[in-house]
Amino acid sequence: ILNLGFKRFTYQELKKQQLALGLDLQGGMSVVMQVDLVELLKNLSGGSEDPNFLAAMSKAKKDMNVTSGEDYITLFRNAYNEIAPGQNLANIFAVNRSLSDEINISSTDDEVVQVLRKKADETVDRTFQLMKKRIDKIGVMQPNVTLDNRVDRIMVELPGVRNPEAAKAYLVTTANLQFWEVYNAGDQEITGALQRANAALIASQPKEETTSTEIKEETSSIVDVDSSQMKFDDSGNRIDSFYLANSDELEKATTPDILTNNNAGPLFSLLNTPDYTVSGPAVHGIANYNDTAAINVLLQKREVKTNVPVDVKWLWSEKPVKKNGEFTSDYELYAMKTNRKKQAPLEGGHVTNAQPNLDPSTNEYIVNVAMDQEGAKTWGRLTERNVGRPIAIVLDNEVISAPNVNEAIKGGRSQISGRFTPDEATNFANFLNVGALPAKPEIIEASVVGPTMGEDNIKSGMTSLAVGVGLVLIFMILYYGSGGVFSIIALLANLIFIIGTLSSLGTVLTMAGVAGIVLTIGMAVDANVIIYERIREELRAGKTMGTAIKDGFEASYSAIIDANVTTILTAGVLAYFGTGPIKGFAVVLIVGVLSSLFAAVLLTRLMIDWWTSKGRTVNFSTSMFRNAFSNMNIDFVGKGKFALMASGLFILLGIGSMFMRGWELGVDFKGGRSYTVKLADDIDTDRMRTTMTDVFNGETPIVKTFGSPNQVEITTSYLIDDNGADSTVLDALYRGVNTYAGGSLTKAQFDGGTEADNVLQRSAKTSPTIADDIRGSSIISTIIALLLIFSYIWIRFRKWQYSLGAVAALFHDVLVVLSIFSLLHGLLPFSLEINQAFIAALLTVVGYSINDTVVVFDRIREFFDSYTGKSKEDVINLGVNNTISRTIITSLTTLFVILILFLFGGTVIQGFAFALLIGVLVGTYSSVFIATPVVNLLTKEGDLKKVKTSTSNKSKGYQRKVAAE
Repeated sequence: ILNLGFKRFTYQELKKQQLALGLDLQGGMSVVMQVDLVELLKNLSGGSEDPNFLAAMSKAKKDMNVTSGEDYITLFRNAYNEIAPGQNLANIFAVNRSLSDEINISSTDDEVVQVLRKKADETVDRTFQLMKKRIDKIGVMQPNVTLDNRVDRIMVELPGVRNPEAAKAYLVTTANLQFWEVYNAGDQEITGALQRANAALIASQPKEETTSTEIKEETSSIVDVDSSQMKFDDSGNRIDSFYLANSDELEKATTPDILTNNNAGPLFSLLNTPDYTVSGPAVHGIANYNDTAAINVLLQKREVKTNVPVDVKWLWSEKPVKKNGEFTSDYELYAMKTNRKKQAPLEGGHVTNAQPNLDPSTNEYIVNVAMDQEGAKTWGRLTERNVGRPIAIVLDNEVISAPNVNEAIKGGRSQISGRFTPDEATNFANFLNVGALPAKPEIIEASVVGPTMGEDNIKSGMTSLAVGVGLVLIFMILYYGSGGVFSIIALLANLIFIIGTLSSLGTVLTMAGVAGIVLTIGMAVDANVIIYERIREELRAGKTMGTAIKDGFEASYSAIIDANVTTILTAGVLAYFGTGPIKGFAVVLIVGVLSSLFAAVLLTRLMIDWWTSKGRTVNFSTSMFRNAFSNMNIDFVGKGKFALMASGLFILLGIGSMFMRGWELGVDFKGGRSYTVKLADDIDTDRMRTTMTDVFNGETPIVKTFGSPNQVEITTSYLIDDNGADSTVLDALYRGVNTYAGGSLTKAQFDGGTEADNVLQRSAKTSPTIADDIRGSSIISTIIALLLIFSYIWIRFRKWQYSLGAVAALFHDVLVVLSIFSLLHGLLPFSLEINQAFIAALLTVVGYSINDTVVVFDRIREFFDSYTGKSKEDVINLGVNNTISRTIITSLTTLFVILILFLFGGTVIQGFAFALLIGVLVGTYSSVFIATPVVNLLTKEGDLKKVKTSTSNKSKGYQRKVAAE
């Protein structure tokens, strides 16, 4: 145990707090899940069958897939008001006795919605908390689980996951365990029921004949799976995405009258008689996976319902039938005995403990369960009246097993078998120990990053970080001499502070976060540059070293605070509206700015004061750069008029391109699936595009080189509206890539999962809902950032001309960057996608640009108080000329690290770095040639001279002297 002074930590506690790496740095999976609240509303309504209520729930769920920024409860209310105008929601929910204390028949819609929202928040939060507990049991190192309660979404990052499909199934399983009594095929109540139902279906059919093939075609919209493509592991789990339709979900489904020319009849042409010696007496039929949807529709028809017991609930087996040691694509049909409430006699909530184990008698894995007192009593009664009969064990409406009860079980301890593998038994036990999720989460976005890509990203990120830091260190020593050494020490300390703080906060470091650190390094020297340039001016004014250092620090505080507050404002907007890597980037930027302020202002001052107190001297310039920028006298205001015209013409050209060419929208802005594919030889993108168009049913994907000639990124919107089509699209991708590669590519080589040379390097999915949200939040975040900056500058400078000049420069920067990305996309050898990373870069540019502009404005404001006899053009020019050294030096140090990031950061970050590179150049230009000319145009002589400044009178006096010299 280590004693760190404040708290005693164990090694494991410290291990958990180490800086976690994101998926793009080590591989793994990221998913965004929407919490489905439909069942919650059904339960709160007491199972209402009101058609308006059902229609409103359906419309609200549909609207969630196309509408951004609204939660389900709000959409439900809007839909109900539209479908049933004038009707109160209280009529639906007041019948539920459990809500009688909160909702009565006279409650207003606002009061009802308030209660529903409260219940929804509780459900979502409970789902989130249970999901965290469940994920903690996976064994993944440092998983990251967050909740966006604005839209009821859970974001999960699982670093190092090697079986994404199994992980997805683990996440979306609600783990609703139920124990049901069942009808055996020989029970008197049900004997011959299906035969009678089949005969009734035949009798009800018109004279025209339809084949059973057409039955399946009519239900293809419900389940569309090619059973020949179905793949199973050794335990019978579908390897691809698996959705088995059930009667509850298809209860409202309708099809035309089903006919047949097969003597077996509509039902038995699809449902086969089981071998009871193998399947057991509880199985009523066996059907191919592809036929289950059609059978479910038939089982809901009136002809069937009138011939089977009214309390029957039909469910399918979780796993397929096994023959000759291999799993087939056939599933078993069971008939549950329900009650009036259609509730299971016993549910998993009574399980207090579950442990996986190996049954020595069968050599199969089982799960031993212990129940609470009430559960034990119920289980005892249930087994006692079913001795000699099976009881079905059901998980999420799929029958795991239906073991025969040999004797009554009174102790509340039992075992569950289900042909489990060791991992399945462990996962099942975890489900039972954590508890069932109160609401089902649906995956609406998924991203998988291969481990090889992660290793490449780590190398490129660390390389760019090391080279960028090295260049900044060298420059600071060459330009500022021994003063630069103190900056280097502060910069290295700053890095330690940043990494330590991020570890303490539990931040997951992604490639965007590495970019944030690199950018922070470039911007961290800004405060030192402002201070050192001010000290040099004080020394040139004839002050002693001690006085120059003291006045230089004091006179710099205003500009440093203003510049960094505006950067934090934009980073705060990113942190609030961003998700995933973008939020991480914003957190890194905020931490970096705060840490840089501490290191540059306090730590550097302490080191310099300590050094000079020993009688030693400090150099703030070298002979090479001693007089650099000291006698600048450029008419920036005059040249600004031409700059404004040139910028206006370029922006007009860019706007024309935006309308004509548009942008290369990333998958997170338009929705779709994106795959990175790497082959041994260079890839012909045109031929790959043609091949992929064929396998995507004529829908042409975007295929572009990604990093190296033998690696491409394939983006498609094929089946994007179908959440269950991930495996279908992936199989199509494999067939297309295999066809391109000449048919020699095996599935294991394509996405084996554990091999470092997988062809499929990365995959990502963004639903249209997420894309809408990202677009909306990007626009909102940009507008809010500009408004915050405008307000802050107005408050600090107390003149609207400064605010408008700064915002004009920011609009200029944003439009120029957007114009360049529109004009050049498809022409450069790397991607210029408009995506979340681009928005992060754009807002970072906004922060950087305003940082630069505020420093210039701060000096202009100071000079207007000092030089009352000069014209406004002269004062503005003087302010810009006096800060040009800081502007150029800061831009150079920032460009050093961004250029290195662009060159060595790798393909994943190249577009992001390019946006920063252009943004820094444009931001530096706009601070001088856009912001100040706009201020000049908006003001009259004397307008800005009434502004009070916090700068000392001593500083004003030496400025006059500098000007005279």
